[in-house]
Order: sequence, then structure tokens, then C-alpha cells
Amino acid sequence: MFDILKKIILMIAILTLGACSNSNAIDIKETLIIDSSNFIVEKKNEDTVTVNASIIINYTKDELMGRVVPKNDTNFSIIEKEHTSKSKIYLRKEAYSAFCRMYDAANKDGFKLNIISAFRSNYHQQLIWESKWIGKRKVNGQNLSLQVKDEVERAKIILQYSSMPGSSRHHWGTDVDIYSLENSTFESGYGLKIYSWLQKHAAEYGFYQVYTAGRSVGYNEEKWHWSYLPIAKPMLDAYKNNISTDDFKGFKGSNTAKEIGIIDNYVLGINMECLNKLELGIDN
Repeated sequence: MFDILKKIILMIAILTLGACSNSNAIDIKETLIIDSSNFIVEKKNEDTVTVNASIIINYTKDELMGRVVPKNDTNFSIIEKEHTSKSKIYLRKEAYSAFCRMYDAANKDGFKLNIISAFRSNYHQQLIWESKWIGKRKVNGQNLSLQVKDEVERAKIILQYSSMPGSSRHHWGTDVDIYSLENSTFESGYGLKIYSWLQKHAAEYGFYQVYTAGRSVGYNEEKWHWSYLPIAKPMLDAYKNNISTDDFKGFKGSNTAKEIGIIDNYVLGINMECLNKLELGIDN
């Protein structure tokens, strides 16, 4: 019964926020605001503030840790070929609707915001993690299985860019990787133009760079990783309330989760200024 109610609530949110092709979609001058405790969606412009919905969504552990099958989940949409070079990748409907509006705006300005990664399952993340853990894939030129015997240190090296299974924001279906997985790509030429456009406009559509430079904990900077915070913020709050390090098990290196502080230092190791801007309705 609860799942049915949640689907109805999400459908209301989708209709309210508008789809890619909806001529009544939220104007780019308007700002989405989410109250983290009650998931309050507001539409704010220069003249009025209208509360469109005030609902509570209790995300399950499976949703928070990526143990869902998006093709069988009505909360997700498959990403159309126009927006990605990959096949059969998914986002939550609200996040994809917002991305479509952002994509169209960027396209008008001469930029293609190609998605190269979106929802990623727990199982997929485990394959990435364990391939590095056992040395099948080198990290910084190292075979970690042979060269880094201390397991905590090995985990920290992998965590420079790759999430531990169960801790990735990609599990939520709210985050996208755009154009390239190399920071250097965004430092000159066309890549720099894309990054500059995103820095200026992404927040207008609810997207923020959560892994910025200068943070004291967490992953390295990721200029390609953009998170749809109107949904990701409530999911982060649910994560803090429902997930513990005891939930990390069943994969190689899971025993290091508690010692490295996987939740405090990595799941929560984002640019918190993004959350403040979202709550205040500030675009930049």
C-alpha cells in the first residue's frame, strides 16, 4: 500500500514540475526549493512563492544503496539516445525531466551535455570496486592487490574516485556524469566552455557540482559529476537516518567501511554550500 501511495505522490510531483516536452515546465528564472525534513516543493519566482506539494517520502534501504532495478521501477525513466552515448541507462523521472530542460538550454547556447553515466546499481559498483581491489584494474598505475597490503589504505586509494558499493550517489538515480571523466578535459577548449556553462546555469535546473575542490574529506574533485539536489537532498537525509556501516557487507574490503568512515567522510563529504544554496533558492 505504501509503495502505491509513494508512486502516486511522485506522479503528482512529476506533473507539477513538468516534463521535457511540457510547455508549462518551470521557467528557468524560477528556483526549486526542497525542505529536507518534509520534502516541500516550492515554485519561487520574482512575484510569488507557491507550495506545490508537502509530502514525506521514506526511502527504503534498497533505494538508498542501489539495490533496485530501474527498468522495472516506475520512478525511473530510460535516458533517450539524444542525451547519451550509452544504452539502457536510467535516471529518476524528476531528475531526467530537469536534465532535459537543462540540455535544451545548453543546446541553444551551442553545447551538448552528453550523459556518460547515470543510475548505477550496487552490483555494478561492486564490479568496479572489486576489479580495483584485486588488481584487475590498476589505480594510479598500481596493482593494489600486490602493492598495497594494508586494506584500509587500499580502500582509501580506490575511494579517491570510485565509491564503495552502497555509498555511491549514482545509486539514487539523481546524479549524472557529463561529457568526460577527466578533470583536465574541463580545463581548456570545448570542455572548459561546457564546465563554465554548467557553473553558471546548472543550478537554475536543480543541478550542482557536489565534489568540488578544496573539501577536507571525501572524493577528489569531479568536474563532470552533477547532482539533482531537489531529490538527492531528501535521499541524503534519509541515508543519514537509515544507513550505518553495518549495512556494508558482501563484497571485498567491506570490513574497512567503519574504520575509514565511509558515511561521514564520503557519503557526507560533499560541498555543503550546495545544500545551503538550494534551501535559500540561490542559483549561483
